[in-house]
Parts: sequence; structure tokens; C-alpha cells
Amino acid sequence: MDDRNGWGRGRPVPAGSPHSPPEWFVEQANVTDSEIDEEFTENWPDCWERAADLLSWEEPYDTVLDDSSAPFYEWFTGGELNAAYNCLDRHLEAGRKTHAAIRWEGKHGEYETYTYRDLYVAVNEFAAALCDLGVEEDDVVTIYLPMIPELPIAMLACARIGAPHSVVFAGLSANALSTRMAAADSEYLITCDGYYRRGDAFNQKSKADNAKLSVEADVETVVVDRLGDELPHVLGENEWDYDGLREEFAGETVEPVSRDAEDMLFLMYTSGTTGEPKGVVHTTGGYLAHVAWTSRAVLDVEPDDTYWCAADIGWITGHSYIVYGPLALGTTTVMYEGTPDYPDRDRLWEIVDRNAVDVFYTAPTAIRAFMKWGEKYPARHDLSSLRLLGSVGEPISPRPWRWYHEHVGGGECPIVDTWWQTETGAVIVSTLPGIDEMKPGAAGPPLPGIDVAIVDENGAPVDPGETGYLTITRPWPGMIRTLYDGDDRYRSEYWERFSDPNAGEWRYFSGDTAAVDEDGYVTVLGRVDDVINVSGRRLSTMEIESAITDVDGIAESAVVGRASKPNGTEIYAYVSTEGRSNPGDGLRRAIVENVESAIGPIAKPHEVVFTPELPKTRSGKIMRRLLEDIANDEAVGDTSALRNPEIVGEIRAGREDDT
Repeated sequence: MDDRNGWGRGRPVPAGSPHSPPEWFVEQANVTDSEIDEEFTENWPDCWERAADLLSWEEPYDTVLDDSSAPFYEWFTGGELNAAYNCLDRHLEAGRKTHAAIRWEGKHGEYETYTYRDLYVAVNEFAAALCDLGVEEDDVVTIYLPMIPELPIAMLACARIGAPHSVVFAGLSANALSTRMAAADSEYLITCDGYYRRGDAFNQKSKADNAKLSVEADVETVVVDRLGDELPHVLGENEWDYDGLREEFAGETVEPVSRDAEDMLFLMYTSGTTGEPKGVVHTTGGYLAHVAWTSRAVLDVEPDDTYWCAADIGWITGHSYIVYGPLALGTTTVMYEGTPDYPDRDRLWEIVDRNAVDVFYTAPTAIRAFMKWGEKYPARHDLSSLRLLGSVGEPISPRPWRWYHEHVGGGECPIVDTWWQTETGAVIVSTLPGIDEMKPGAAGPPLPGIDVAIVDENGAPVDPGETGYLTITRPWPGMIRTLYDGDDRYRSEYWERFSDPNAGEWRYFSGDTAAVDEDGYVTVLGRVDDVINVSGRRLSTMEIESAITDVDGIAESAVVGRASKPNGTEIYAYVSTEGRSNPGDGLRRAIVENVESAIGPIAKPHEVVFTPELPKTRSGKIMRRLLEDIANDEAVGDTSALRNPEIVGEIRAGREDDT
């Protein structure tokens, strides 16, 4: 067995047969020039001017890329602009005042449309209120809101006055909020009384109040009244009602603050390898140019589209592809407050149908859930408006890809499988849907202007099909600039492992493992830490899970390791079947045989546990830590972040019944 790279056979489940984009799509696509890769390569880095040209600049930039202080790269130096102006004012000036900017779908069937004029008014009034509360340029404003229109309004109001925002996902705990506020030295908080979790009202303000107890500074707090009489609340000292502030500053306008291209637009806190939150810094010019260009080139978004990214704005996907990317292009972006299965499992398709959505962008976790529920749910609705489908957040294996293509896209819509990170700011690896073939299971080649290398432990490129570390060898506009108050940590976590500073060679380490085929298509296998060490061999959890979900009747799976003294680490697989399947020994055997065939006997699950669903956070991530606790007969840790905490007890009981 070839174990040169330390991942067992090191060969991922192969991608499916290529699919060419249909002619009808190519004829209307935003990017169709097959020589675009060569053009970007020959003109790099000036090739990125075409991304900057999608924006309006108050002062033109002098230099596309300044790499004199690598790895602290600077993009579009000398240029000045304002993100809120680019997302609002210029569209009004172009005569698009009545064009829908945001279509919001609430948890209980409420819906609201903000035209670009409506959004402009709301942003200006709230920007005036923030200024009155004392917010100044470069003050960090923390936003702790669910998926309601006041969230993008707050973000754009901050951008308008030059105050970076730090959005904290509404489902995170009070401790997570206080930690992020303290790390950002943030003295301003925008939150709400509460929100609906499935059918129940959930008190958000109490979490915010608890968080503020741990913050040393006095915090000026704005509270949005989301639930009304269903959850009465009292405003305390230094607390202000959002609607009251809007009324106080009704009709006010605020001139957009001119920001240097390298000025910070927002902070996005994410967990680091040490467990301490990392404040990822994204700046105004490069980030906005990159998300606008990829929204247009990869997601094929056009101003007259109704576009829906079914993510949460609390994460980077929502920042880039719900707010800044589509609004910079002047399109209509859909926001949804609820979950895919409430009040029924066709809720998303109902929204697509009613809004005639053109482009739909979601996560493989959701797609696997759709598979499990069955094709009858999308079949209830007219999805013929869809032109393009997207996948984001984690690798998608061939079977869910094909299901998505057939039952949501009608076998016609191209799919862009995108790889990127909080730190990259925007899409890095993907097909261009008007040019490239699609390979189910493979994200695609690096985008034009992006250089990716899959390397071994020593930084040498691996052979096609072999597993290695995913690195980026040249800077890109949307990239992280540094970690907030952490330049040393920024260098050590992202740049030092595979770079040679003495030779002036800098290589960004993504922390992901991947393989690349002979055509340059990248298949991402997951995080470096997403491995199970069996008999000294590191096996990718994504590789094993892909082999399991490739079995007919399996919707999704999660594998973890169990410590066993006589046998070392054993692989435990937790498996959720499609609705029509009845799990049993036959399906167990099929799972084991497919894993052995695809990877080898060493990857064979010691135990297969069937479960109605897997434990997931409210952002849709599988919480493997809890499954490890169950497999190792340990006390289950904190389940507060789960959207389905009851499933943990069911899995434990089911495993005991099986054994």
C-alpha cells in the first residue's frame, strides 16, 4: 500500500463523468471566453483590474498589487471607495430605485421586499443614529442578529460611516459573544429581543445581556424588536430601540465615508488551531472587488436576477454572497429566516417557486438532507426558473451532486461546486459555468488568476490523484490581510509551513487536504485534522464518508474514531438513510464492502450505527465531537449549539440496542 503522504492509499473517491454546460446556458453566461485563464496568467496581477472595474472608486488606485511587505499583501493601493455606496447609491443613480434589493422570507410565512430606495433610506437613517450614539470611523460595531433585514441594514450602515462590523452568528452563546467583543475592543452592540427557532420564540436579548456582564467597557446597545408582544423586553441603561432610532432620524442622509482600499471593512471571528477565536480582517477594495467578480463570473449573477444563497449572514458565505457580492452588482438577493424543513420539508422549494429564483446556492449538508426526505418535495413546485445551482461549505460527493442536478436542476442547470474559506473571502476553486466541464465530486480548477498547488509534507507537488495539502501560491484580492492584533499568528498559521521567505516565495496553507487530477480539477477532502489514525495510517473522514454515501439508500454519514486497547483506533460510522430505505444487515454489508472497495480494508467501519439524522449545529455542520463521545462511551459534552439536541440521546439508545 502506497502511504507516502500519510493518508492510507491517498486516493479520493473518483469524480463522476464530466458534464458539459448546456448551450442555452453558455449563450447567456457572463463569462464565456475560453482563453480567460491565459489572459489572467499573462497579465497577472493587472488581470484583476477587471474585478476592480465592477466597482465605483472615489479615488482611482495607483497599483493593483503591492507585494513589498509579503505576506502582508495590499491590493488596489491608493484607491478610495465606500462599500455602502457601491451597494446602494450608485444603483439609485443608475435609475434602479424601485428594483428589489432584498426579498425577506420570515419564519412564519411573513415576507417583505426592500427596494434599493427602501434599503438606502433604512441604511442612512440607521447610520445617522449610529453616529449620534458616538460611533466613529474605525470603531468596531458588533452585530448579534438572526436572519432579519435589520442585519444587512446594520452592516451597510457601519460600512457607510467607515466603522468595521463584526457579525456574530446569532446561535452562538453569550460567552462566544463576549469573547469576540472583548477581542475586538468593541463598545457597540446591535442585537434583538429574540427570534424564532422552529416554532418557538427564543430570547436573544438575555444572551446579549449576559455577554455584556463579561465586557469591561460600557456598551451602547441597539435592540431590534423582532417578536413584539410574544416576548416583551425592557431597555436598560445605554440601550436603545432600533425602530425608535429610525424614527428619530427619519429622512436623514449620511455622506458615505471615503475609505482607503486597504481600510478594514469587517472582522469575522473563527476558531483557530489553538481554539482561540481568530479575528480575520477583510478590507474594503480587494474584498469587494473579489466578491463582485466571483458573483458575476462563477455564480453568473446578473442585475435582473432573483438570487438566493441559502446560508446565514453570520458566516462568511452570507457576508460575501448574500450581502456584498449580489448588492454590489445591483441584483435581488433573497434572505430566509427559517430552516429547510419548517413548517414542511418543501419550504425552500416553495420560496424558489414563489420568487422565481434564478440562481440557488446551498451546502452539501442541506442537499443530503433533501435526498433523505425524497424527490417528492421539490417535485411539488415549479423550479423551472432556476438557471444555475451552487454548492458551498464542504466537499460534495458525486451522488448528492447528481441528485441535486436531476431533482432540483431538472437535469439541465449547471452546478458550480465552490471551494473557499473565511480567510480567502471569496471563491478560489470552481468551474466557470459558461466555459468548464463539471465533474461531480470535484470542485474544479483554480479560478483565473489563482494558483493552487497540492503538495506533500516537504512542499513538493504530489502526482495527480495523490492526496496532499492544498496551498495557494500567489495572493488574491479577497484574501485575509492579517489577524486582528495578531500579525505573528497570521504568519505562523497561514504562511510559514510551506513558504521560503529567504527566496521571496510565499505560499498560503489552507489547512485542507485535496487531490488534483490530470485536468487540473481539485477534489477537496476536508481539513487536515479531519482524519482517523488507524494502525499508523491517517485516513480522511471525508474519503470514508463519501464511500458510504455512494451506497444506494444512504443520505449522509459521519465517521469518528473509537479508542480500543486491543485493536487501536476503530472506525465508527453513523449513517442516515433516505426516507424510502429500511436499514438492516444487508445495507450494513453494502456499506462495509463499498468502503473496502473504494479505500481498502484498513478503512472498514468496525460498527455502523443507523440514525434518523445526525447532530448538527444551526449552521448545518455535523458535530462529530458528540459522536466521538458516544462511540467512546464518554459523557456527552455541551449540546447547546445543536439545532436537534434530542438526536444525541436517540443515537446513544440506538447504538445500545444494536450492540
